[in-house]
Amino acid sequence: MRGCWRAAAAAIGAGSGRAAGRGRLPMAKSKFEYVRDFEADDTCLPNCWIVVRLDGRNFHRFAEQHEFKKPNDDRALHLMTRCAQTVMQELEDIAIAYGQSDEYSFVFKRKSKWFKRRASKFMTHVVSQFASSYVFYWKDYFKDQQLLYPPGFDGRIVLYPSTQNLKDYLSWRQADCHINNLYNTVFWMLVQRSGLTPVQAQDRLQGTLAGDKNEILFSEFNINYNNEPLMYRKGTVLIWQKVNEVTTKKIKLPKETEEQEIEVTRTRTKVVPLHCDIIGDQFWEEYPEILAEDS
Repeated sequence: MRGCWRAAAAAIGAGSGRAAGRGRLPMAKSKFEYVRDFEADDTCLPNCWIVVRLDGRNFHRFAEQHEFKKPNDDRALHLMTRCAQTVMQELEDIAIAYGQSDEYSFVFKRKSKWFKRRASKFMTHVVSQFASSYVFYWKDYFKDQQLLYPPGFDGRIVLYPSTQNLKDYLSWRQADCHINNLYNTVFWMLVQRSGLTPVQAQDRLQGTLAGDKNEILFSEFNINYNNEPLMYRKGTVLIWQKVNEVTTKKIKLPKETEEQEIEVTRTRTKVVPLHCDIIGDQFWEEYPEILAEDS
């Protein structure tokens, strides 16, 4: 052990050769420190909303291998949301998150100073926390399905200089959710109930508009798309809300010989999932604190 310590100490440059004492090497410069000059400055621009979006890597294959239900698997969607809630609870300064299918977007506060606004820190912390949570919570949602191999997620970071830019980004993701879910709903009805092959179903839907798809669902399968669950059509929005939690507590009252249970109400701020429209103004008027400058 001493030999290892001495070898490490010998690597320290001659100008910094003071012993640290108490078994620790000094926090001094070594001759190797020049390599830090190769690190790129990835500080995010100030006064911009920081968005980290992650996507499942090769999730089409992952979904097939793990027998996800088509067109939507509630287990998979709820697992994604659980992971996103964990990210918001564990990391700092996330104002809102939005998810659909195998993707989630996390919006960091405009004035966040977290990790000195280094882009690499934002992205790696979000993706690693999400991926580890996916494996950790898998068994809670897929009780009868073994995780066959580790899932992967990629991430990207985008800066939006104005609040309207950010709203438009989130609107784009929700519009994408609607377009994809409408297509997938019709596609899988044609495959599962009409007996078409995937290629035949794809050919049938080629060139169709939203109205055409809605008509196919209603006339051939008696499905009103507007009655489909909001989670499928709108995705999931995660926001911070104050929630009253009622718990029971045992206490011993004066002059009483036995403990009694009483209900205690505590107010906590929690990450709450919503399935609602965020393209219009109603949501932002109802929750103005999300994008408040001093939030």
